[in-house]
Amino acid sequence: MVDLAGSLSTPNGALGRILDDIDRLGLEPNLLELETNGYTVVRGVLSEDQIARARAAILGRVEKLTGRKLDPETARAEDFLGMQYLPYLLFEDDIFAEILMAERPLALMTYLLGESAQLSSMGCHFRGPGGAPLLLHCDNTNGAPQPYSPTAFVGNINYALSPYTRENGALIMVPGSHRLCRQPTSGENFSVEGMSTGEALEKASAGELDATPWRDPPGAVPMLINPGDAVVFHGNTWHGGLRRDTQGLRINLAAFFCRQFVQTQELRGDPTCKAMMARHDNDARFQVLLGGKQPYGWQDEGPPYALFDTMPRGLHD
Repeated sequence: MVDLAGSLSTPNGALGRILDDIDRLGLEPNLLELETNGYTVVRGVLSEDQIARARAAILGRVEKLTGRKLDPETARAEDFLGMQYLPYLLFEDDIFAEILMAERPLALMTYLLGESAQLSSMGCHFRGPGGAPLLLHCDNTNGAPQPYSPTAFVGNINYALSPYTRENGALIMVPGSHRLCRQPTSGENFSVEGMSTGEALEKASAGELDATPWRDPPGAVPMLINPGDAVVFHGNTWHGGLRRDTQGLRINLAAFFCRQFVQTQELRGDPTCKAMMARHDNDARFQVLLGGKQPYGWQDEGPPYALFDTMPRGLHD
């Protein structure tokens, strides 16, 4: 196994390493967008083979879930209505561990959350025609009181595995919203004329609003991107998803990250996680992403004191 204790680095040392990586990878324009808008698009992150393998694994999960095979190009609302989140994909197929380690988006996420960042969860917002849009929100929802800290505590990498267009149900972002440090109000969200948000969601979930237009949130920008592109964004940035108004399926992969002191959404340290870590025991960064430096969560064996020496002391270590 890799020695995770290592020597404690200073925050400036960590920031220097991170910025060196960003410079080496040509990500300076993306870093500027991330700071200014709260999100950035990194183009061509995944190969055609990686896209195909990830799509196949996700479609396989949906086939188990629904008992039927879905055609990504021709599926209708009767086949799969609206959106459903498919969780715990990291352990579904080796392709997802491969995508987790994609260098360019991970470098930007490391800038946001530091070298001790952990993977909180990995899943797919699988979307068929109709239903409701995904309401505008920010991901800083781990029980933190508002106003949120302007320092990112969580962050997201959203990989497109099918084309993102307005009609296909694209991800939307609100530029600069990460500076507001709060959740959007109902008046800043999707709306249907003459209905409260709750009424509209209830009717949409029953397929009763598929022909009814939703008003976009003010200032929202659709992410018009191609399969293999990734959107990296600050945990405070407002985002959501348009309803899909065409036949077929929108498939994505959402890798959600957090700082070490934040509770991960998915369970870590169970046999499934330990087996995954053992398969990647020669990759120190992978070990950290899955909680290899996390000292908390002990049982009767007591605290792992050596790991306390590796805990972050600044924003970037």
